[in-house]
Order: sequence, then structure tokens, then C-alpha cells
Amino acid sequence: MAKVILICGKICSGKTRYSKTLINVYSAVLLSSDEITLALFGSNGGKEHGCIVKKLQNYLYQKSLEIVKSGINVILDWGFWTQEDRREAIEYYSKHHIDFEWHYIDSSNEVLQRNLSTRNREIQEGNTIAYYFPDELIVQFWNIFEVPEKSEIDVWVDNSIE
Repeated sequence: MAKVILICGKICSGKTRYSKTLINVYSAVLLSSDEITLALFGSNGGKEHGCIVKKLQNYLYQKSLEIVKSGINVILDWGFWTQEDRREAIEYYSKHHIDFEWHYIDSSNEVLQRNLSTRNREIQEGNTIAYYFPDELIVQFWNIFEVPEKSEIDVWVDNSIE
């Protein structure tokens, strides 16, 4: 039976890069809420961004069931920032009798800051489409993140040294 791999980590921790390496390892489909919102709305979703992302994630939960039931693994790359986000995912997949696995990307502050600087520079140069975060805003988002307990996570990825 196929399963869902849930990728947890802070903004700029390396979740998407890591997720892309898992596609071939697990013969999986990658579902990313950022990829879709950026394609549809660009990097500025405005006041409705949070609501749009929540609706999109609900849709992707449903799509992930269809994909898994067809025998293909799914990778969900959207951070699962809070204990509540993780509990919701656990309840959803447990209710539908779908196997799932948590991967947490643990990145040091130095790696987070370096990844953020690289991303912001690439956005400014027009080399990538992603969310731009000024330093003062990113710290607020990083502070919202609730680090999971080791007992919650199946695969703990140490991304503190690159």
C-alpha cells in the first residue's frame, strides 16, 4: 500500500529541496501548496493568502487520498508549522486508513539565514519564483513554528550543516 510522506520544517529549512530528492526514492508525487499558490497568484496573495492556502491544502488532502489509493506514494511539502497542523494531518490519514510518515528538516539558524538570503537574492534577480521574506518578517514566521517532539517524527533530517 502506498503512503503519504509529510514534510515538516521552518521556512527556508530546505523542505522543498529535500522533498524533490524523495520523489525518485519513493516513486512519489509531490504536492506543494506553495507551488500552486505561486503559479496562480504570484508571490503576493494579498489579505486572502491564508484562506486560499487553507482551502488549497484541504483540496490537496483529498487529492492525496486519490493518488495513494491508486498505489502511488505522495509527498506533502507545506511545513506543518504547528502541533495543530500535525494533529490534523494525523487524524485525517488515520481516519482514512492511510499510512503516513513524518520527515522533519532540522536546520540551524545559520542555514536558515543563508537559505533565506539566497532565495531573496534569486527572487530579486528574477531567477526564481518564490515568496520574498524581509528579515524582520521571517523572524516572526520562524517564531510561530512549533518544533515537533522527536517522538512525533519518523525521519529527523539534520540540515544544520551544508
